[in-house]
Amino acid sequence: QVQLVESGGGLVQTGGSLRLSCAASGRSFSNFPMGWFRQAPGKEREFVAAIRWSATTYYSISVKGRFTISRDNAKNMVYLQMNSLKPDDTAAYFCAAAREIFTDVFKVLSYDYWGQGTQVTVSS
Repeated sequence: QVQLVESGGGLVQTGGSLRLSCAASGRSFSNFPMGWFRQAPGKEREFVAAIRWSATTYYSISVKGRFTISRDNAKNMVYLQMNSLKPDDTAAYFCAAAREIFTDVFKVLSYDYWGQGTQVTVSS
């Protein structure tokens, strides 16, 4: 059974940093895209960042230059380093994994497995 488990969320002040981790189990995702999405109350789930097996990375415009996605294939882990956090970054953050190598990494429907989410709250 595939499981994705996020950790590392919390409460941080504006300008602070957090590092989210996602541990995958049940199968290896080393050849497949993994991504981070977020969802604020009353809003749709939105793309944050993604990384392919080749280590090619993608970011939303709102986080580019502040967030960094990385992966450790040996450990079946993916990370999201978040710096210069803003109140607008407040949301539940979800880790996701796809089963298609060349899928469109920006779309929610491209991902087959999801974690339960971890809350990030940025105070002003």
